[in-house]
Amino acid sequence: MTLTTSRRPTPGHPEPAGVDNRLVVGGAALTWRALPTPVLPDPAAVLAHSAVHALTAAWQHAVHGTELLLSTTGRVDDAMRAEVLEAGFTVTVLDDDGGHPSAPARARAAEPGRLWLLTSGSTGRPKRVGHTLDTLTTVRADQPDRTWLCPYAPGTYAWWQVVTLSLTQPGQHLVVVEPDELDDWPSIAAAHGVDAASGTPTFWRRTLYRDADALARVPLRQITLGGEPVDQAILDQLRALFPAARISWIYASSEVGASIVVHDGQAGFPVDWLDRETPGRPTLSVRDDELVVTSPYHGAGLGGPVRTGDRVQVLDGRVLITGRLDSDEINVGGSKVSAGVVRNVLSGHPAVAWARVTGRRAPVLGRMVVAEVVLTASSVDTDEAALVRWCADRLPEHAVPRRIRVLTEIPVKETLKSDV
Repeated sequence: MTLTTSRRPTPGHPEPAGVDNRLVVGGAALTWRALPTPVLPDPAAVLAHSAVHALTAAWQHAVHGTELLLSTTGRVDDAMRAEVLEAGFTVTVLDDDGGHPSAPARARAAEPGRLWLLTSGSTGRPKRVGHTLDTLTTVRADQPDRTWLCPYAPGTYAWWQVVTLSLTQPGQHLVVVEPDELDDWPSIAAAHGVDAASGTPTFWRRTLYRDADALARVPLRQITLGGEPVDQAILDQLRALFPAARISWIYASSEVGASIVVHDGQAGFPVDWLDRETPGRPTLSVRDDELVVTSPYHGAGLGGPVRTGDRVQVLDGRVLITGRLDSDEINVGGSKVSAGVVRNVLSGHPAVAWARVTGRRAPVLGRMVVAEVVLTASSVDTDEAALVRWCADRLPEHAVPRRIRVLTEIPVKETLKSDV
């Protein structure tokens, strides 16, 4: 990247506290301070060509306060690009040759310090949610020195959570992997001393499935899960591999920020956390089986109670997040089935590395429960009948999958999710 601005902070934007933290990206080791600072229009929608280009855009925002929407070319289609241009952003593709801008038809004044995130699109088309570095920075207490793995797609909420931790906290180093390095991330992490890693349950399941021995060689002391429903099976598998690590799961979204953090090794959160009002902390509620969050870390214009669209179930003193309201409930002949509950039962089978549960049209019942699974390498001889019997012993008859298809690989999107 050849074009740079002055590295002196803009007045009102002092250098971040993590300026000298180590970054490993694209095989090179450097620091935030050593990153080039790209020339960006203001406001800018940056489509980063690689992880290092995304980090330079984040660094530019941190020291200059440029209004910024950050994503990748793969997450922004032509319709979204047109929408962003219509909103007054200059869309800039950032690569090794610098920035390649496309100016909007109607320019507008920038909003200093504003960051925009694109939602994951789980509720339909992605939409923009406004934040600042301050509202994205939810880890504020001093932390033990850590070297974090960052596997997330640039510009996503989870990516910003890891990046802001490194920007704002001395001693929080980053090892960033590109999408084409994900299959080999344990060896990269072990080589660079990664002892903390954050990923979706699909990310962790896929790694365990592909090479659990390589994962065990990474000296992890902190394991974090989020972005998808977290079930007991994946927590137990990680605990068995890393008995001394702290294992945490986090509920967070672009709209309400990081709202739930659980460290006790159990799926769900304690039911007595509901409707508990504590200054400076999110308030959690349930309305019509939907999680509702009032959060100080909310996006711009989203103050007050926010209906998350996530379905919950209260079971044995825990509040379990089972999936999206619009896809979790399957109506089987008038009886309601939670796809998340069935998925958790399947995931609890020792032969199952990953599962997805959906509804399919049926001539008499209207819908029937079906599933896809990936089996562990040592369990490839497990058949559909054995899995159906496992479910029949643990679920009501109408919730038992009628078809179970075996896949050979765990599907994963750029967001590290698999649409479960």
